[in-house]
Amino acid sequence: MSSTPDAPAEHRSGFACFVGRPNAGKSTLTNALVGSKVAITSSKPQTTRHAIRGIVHRPDAQLIIVDTPGLHRPRTLLGQRLNDLVYETWSEVDVVGFCVPADQKVGPGDKFIAEQLKKVARRTPVLGVITKTDLATKQQVAEQLLALQQVMDFADLVPVSAVDSYQMDTLGDLLVGHLPEGPQLYPDGELTDEPEETLIAEMIREAALEGVRDELPHSLAVRIEEMNQRKDRDDLVDVHAIVYVERQSQKSIVIGRKGERLREVGSNARQHIQKLLGSKIYLDLHVKVAKDWQRDPKQLRRLGF
Repeated sequence: MSSTPDAPAEHRSGFACFVGRPNAGKSTLTNALVGSKVAITSSKPQTTRHAIRGIVHRPDAQLIIVDTPGLHRPRTLLGQRLNDLVYETWSEVDVVGFCVPADQKVGPGDKFIAEQLKKVARRTPVLGVITKTDLATKQQVAEQLLALQQVMDFADLVPVSAVDSYQMDTLGDLLVGHLPEGPQLYPDGELTDEPEETLIAEMIREAALEGVRDELPHSLAVRIEEMNQRKDRDDLVDVHAIVYVERQSQKSIVIGRKGERLREVGSNARQHIQKLLGSKIYLDLHVKVAKDWQRDPKQLRRLGF
C-alpha cells in the first residue's frame, strides 16, 4: 500500500501593528521581531513619524509589522497627521498589539487609546502587550496584567521584553495565529519595503535626537537631497542631507560648539547607513531653519508628511 505524502502545512500571511502611547516600546518590538533595525528608536517620545513596515519571515508565515507613531494629543498639524496615520493603519491590519510598559501605571492616555481600539476590536483582534518587563519586578508585571484586563477585553494578553528576548517567540506566534491563510507577500530576505532614502533620513534623525534637549525632538526633520554612487568608486556612496529645525537657536544646538555635535551626529548615523547599504558612505550634513514647519501645510508636504 503506497503512503501518501504529507499535506503541506498551511501558510499564513498578513499585517499587524503595535499601538500605544509615545515611548511604549513599539519600534523596539518591531526591530526585535524582524531581527534587524528597520525602525528608529529613541528615549524621546514621538520618535516614529512614518508607518514603516518590517517583514518577519517564518517557514509557516510571513508577518508584516507596521510600526506606527505613538497616539497623542496633537498640538500641531504634524501631530494631527501622525494621529490620522495611526487610525488609518488600524483599519487596514489583521491584528493589533496594544503596548503598555510594565514599569508605568496604566494612565489616561492608555485608557483613551483603549476606547478607540474598542471600535476596531469588533472586526480586528487586539492583543494586550506588556512591554519592557526587564524594567519591572514580577509583582509589577502581575499587577499590570490585572490592570490591563480592566481596560478592555483582549484576544490575548502577553508580557514581553525585547531587550532580553523574553516571550518574543510567544508574541510572534500569537500575532501569526490571527493572520489569514495566504502566500508570501514579499520575497525572501526582504526586511522592509521602505525606500532606502526614507530609512537613511530616519537614521540621521535618530542620531540627531540623541542628547538633545526636550523641546527639540519634535522640531527636527531630515531630508535627503541627493544620493549617488561616487564616480570611479563602486565602494563609496555620497549622501547629501539637510537637518531642518524651526528656529535659529535650535540650529546652534544641533551644530554644537565649533560644529562638534553635528560631526558626532554624522559619525553615528554613518555607521548605521553603511550597515544598511553594505557600502562606505560619505555623509554631507547641513542644518537649515524652516520656520514653524510643523504647522505649515506647504512645508509639511515638502518634508514628506
